[in-house]
Amino acid sequence: MNLEQLRGFVTISEVGHFTRAAELLHLTQPSLSRQVSTLEQELGSELFHRARGNISLTSAGQALLPRARRMLADEESIRSEMADLAGLRRGRVRLGAPPTLCVSVVAQALGTFHDRYPGVQLQISEAGSRELLDQLNGGLLDLALIVTSEHSINGSNLDSLALFKEELVVVDSTTNPHLPELEELDLRALAPVPQIAFSRSYDLRASTVRTYRDAGLHPNVVVEGGEMDAVLRFVKQGLGVAVVPATVALESSGLRTIALRAPQLSRTVGLAHRKDVALTRAATAMQDLLADTAKELSERHEQIT
Repeated sequence: MNLEQLRGFVTISEVGHFTRAAELLHLTQPSLSRQVSTLEQELGSELFHRARGNISLTSAGQALLPRARRMLADEESIRSEMADLAGLRRGRVRLGAPPTLCVSVVAQALGTFHDRYPGVQLQISEAGSRELLDQLNGGLLDLALIVTSEHSINGSNLDSLALFKEELVVVDSTTNPHLPELEELDLRALAPVPQIAFSRSYDLRASTVRTYRDAGLHPNVVVEGGEMDAVLRFVKQGLGVAVVPATVALESSGLRTIALRAPQLSRTVGLAHRKDVALTRAATAMQDLLADTAKELSERHEQIT
């Protein structure tokens, strides 16, 4: 069994077609078929159900797939570590973050990182915290920003560095406001105001809904299902207000921020990585920069600590 066979197996699993997988791997279809046949002979099990126009994994194939992905990811990590021997002139960092952090903390950090290390390739995965934890465990990421107040990683194969705690605030349009000039308001006063709600895949949506439910209130949602960029645009256009993390609100023009009290909502953000895989120099540099960025934000804004 070798890595080329595993790479062929994983690619076929992902695209569901031998010919298409061969094209992606720059192989002929017969060569790829021989690789898979040899792998099946060595393992003593068929990996695919082969039917005309339909390729699916057998139970053996399903068992092998996550392990094969982990082996290939570890191979890439080794290559990255070897590239580190040449310093940070080259290398790669695979960073995951929820959308709410991609538009704020990550966006601020990446510009600085690229200026310092222009030869290091950056790969960003934008997803919810739960999916990012799965990607970390699967060896698909080096680092991931996680909302640790919603997702505990205690007892897992992961470790985390606490970065910051931030308040959730209400944002309103500066040109088409729904609220008077206020410094703060409570949840009961906010509930009847037209609101833009995030997609249900967002941790932020779930925590906000839970807070309203616990208070016996129902928000006046006029638009729901949006991603972060869309929600902010809708608020700027005056469609409604939204509850967002402080890091997002403080870095967005065309919005004014109102503190939410009674109750005050907040979330904690950490930076997670695998315990059993040493961070490359490039990933360590990114970790340090994200920590510095969090510290800088906390010094500039009292709603971030």
